[in-house]
Amino acid sequence: MTRKLSRTLLYGLPALPLAVMGIPMYLFLPGFYGQTLGLTAVGVALLVARLWDVITDPLIGSLGDRINTRWGRRRPLIAAGTPILLVSAWALFQPPEGVTLSYLLLWGLAAYLGWTMISLPYTAWGAELSTDYDQRANLTASREGFALFGTLVAIAWPAIMGTGQADAATLSSLAWFLVIVLPPIMLLTLRTVPERPVTPHPIGWHAGWQLLRANRPFLRLLLAYLMNGMANGLPAALFTLFVAHVLLAESWTGILLLAYFIAGIVALPGWLWISRRIGKHRAWALSMLWTSLIFIAVPFLGPGDTWAFLAICLLSGVGVAVDMALPAAIQADLVDLDTAAGGGQRTGLYFGIWNMATKLALALAVGIAFPLLELSGFDATNIDDRSGTFALALFYGAIPIAFKVAAVSLMWNFPHDRAAQAATRARVIDAESAHAADSGHSKPAA
Repeated sequence: MTRKLSRTLLYGLPALPLAVMGIPMYLFLPGFYGQTLGLTAVGVALLVARLWDVITDPLIGSLGDRINTRWGRRRPLIAAGTPILLVSAWALFQPPEGVTLSYLLLWGLAAYLGWTMISLPYTAWGAELSTDYDQRANLTASREGFALFGTLVAIAWPAIMGTGQADAATLSSLAWFLVIVLPPIMLLTLRTVPERPVTPHPIGWHAGWQLLRANRPFLRLLLAYLMNGMANGLPAALFTLFVAHVLLAESWTGILLLAYFIAGIVALPGWLWISRRIGKHRAWALSMLWTSLIFIAVPFLGPGDTWAFLAICLLSGVGVAVDMALPAAIQADLVDLDTAAGGGQRTGLYFGIWNMATKLALALAVGIAFPLLELSGFDATNIDDRSGTFALALFYGAIPIAFKVAAVSLMWNFPHDRAAQAATRARVIDAESAHAADSGHSKPAA
């Protein structure tokens, strides 16, 4: 194994246990706590905990851009966030008897703070590990590939533990899994994967805001990412409802999800091969077109079409990993534009905005789909009621296509390609060299 490949894999490895933590937070905890505290109260508490990220994302991102220690800028924050996340997960997954809503809210806020302290510096670290156009795609692909594998583990965990459901025993075993697995993996990555030496020279907030607004390729990518995020958020939010109410195949849910994510992991190396030949933006656009083509058939499915939907899950799953990996790799290239213009390597801030766009897309998808489905007459509590199921099929399979096509129109002729990135890197080196000369430091390495 080459040194570059080893570093790429070791960088991506922590995403596996982090994903194992993330899936229960989204899927298991609401139902688990809702049994004793009520679904509405639990939903409000977890929503407040998620809104906490609106404050912490840009703050943690900017902090990582501004600190400078002997261990780097990103790794100290990750090391500090890991015990916060572990203690919070332990408290959430193994609550005491007589648990209260304030208990859930307090530990939920702590968990999402720890999550942000890890995930934001982690993604920024990956963007800064290499300045090479293709290697950046490899690094993000490693991270997202391990994340998908962790997602598979989390989805299968109730079956692995023999309970078949997200009960107290399942959550307790997940807590033990995280305590045993996450610290050594995180320690291994933090000790073996370096940070590129960067001397931060942050600019003021007003000047920084002007630079960000002037970064037109970034704003264009962010809009495309938001459109695609809504396209992905609708099927994600409606998947279990579609399987249960349209296909009448609720028992197939786990199998269909596993097929979808396994296809994404298997197909990822092929998409990287394509991106090296036609560029990251074209490869991402091609993956969105592929998914749209497959999803055309979804609104025409009905009860009993489970095998046909399994084929759709496999074929559309081919694009799920690349849909996460390549946009983040393009984002890393666009941070260079900000640095070249005098922004001072604000990778953390840019990925803080990126994370906020991810959460906004998911929130908009749910906020739009659920009320409109209710207006159409769809009743999620009654599987036998067929009214509104066609609207559900449209929201699940047809409307996402429109959002993906809009994203493709923004990305197909995206201006910041391989040649533009090389020119930008040359400008960054000149800018860093000038700053180093002014500060009395040696010339930075490319």
